[in-house]
Amino acid sequence: MTEFEPYRERPARVPGAVLWTRTAEGGDYRVLPDGCMDLLLMDDELVIAGPDSRAWVGSAAAGTRYAGIRFAPGTAPRFLGVPAKDLLNERVALADLWSPARSRRLADQVRLAEAPALALEQAVADLIEEPPDGLITQVLRAVRSGMLRGGAGVLSLAGSVGLSERQLHRRCLHAFGYGPKMLDRVLRMNVALDHARTGLALADVAVLTGYADQAHFTRDVKALTGLPPRVLLG
Repeated sequence: MTEFEPYRERPARVPGAVLWTRTAEGGDYRVLPDGCMDLLLMDDELVIAGPDSRAWVGSAAAGTRYAGIRFAPGTAPRFLGVPAKDLLNERVALADLWSPARSRRLADQVRLAEAPALALEQAVADLIEEPPDGLITQVLRAVRSGMLRGGAGVLSLAGSVGLSERQLHRRCLHAFGYGPKMLDRVLRMNVALDHARTGLALADVAVLTGYADQAHFTRDVKALTGLPPRVLLG
C-alpha cells in the first residue's frame, strides 16, 4: 500500500477496522456520520475523530497528509479507554485523553515510521487485548438487520439481549456514542447512500432500505449530512 496517495483504504488486521491514507486536495471537506471512530495522524499529531451524529465539515490545505485507522462501530472505546459518548461530534488530540508519556510514545512510533498507517495498525493490534464485547456485537447485528423498524423497536431489542431499555441505552452510549435509534438512522443512511451510488433511483433506494418513501429518505439524509441526497451524491 503506497502511503499518502489521494485516498486509499484496505481492511486492517484489527477485526472490523479499515486502514486508510489520504492527501488533501485543499479546501473544505465533509465527513458523513457512519457510527465509526478514527485514530489518525494529521500534521504529525495523533487525533481521535469521535462518532458523529451529523456531518463534520472541515478544511485542509492542499497536500495535508493523513493516515488513519477507522474502528468498526462500538470497538474504539476498548482501545481508548474512553466512552464514545464523551467524544460525540468531537475531534480530540490523543494527548488530551492519555497520559503525556503514553501518547507521546505512540505519536513518535507512528511519526517516525516509514509507513505511518502500518505503524498505527500495529499499535492498535498490540494494544487491543480484550475480546470483542459480545453484547455490543449482538446489538450491532440486530440494528443492522432493521430490527428497530418493527413495531416493538427498542423494547424488543433490549429484551433480545437481556437488558432493560435504560440499560441498553447506557451501553449504547458507551460503545457507539448515541442510543440505538440514532445508530439505526446512521447505519441505514450509509447503506442507502451506497445503493444510491450504484445509480439506483432514489425512490427505489428508499423502499429497499426501509424508509417510508423518497421524501422520508431525503429528509433524513439532509438532517444527518446537511445536504439532500441528490446534492450529496452529485
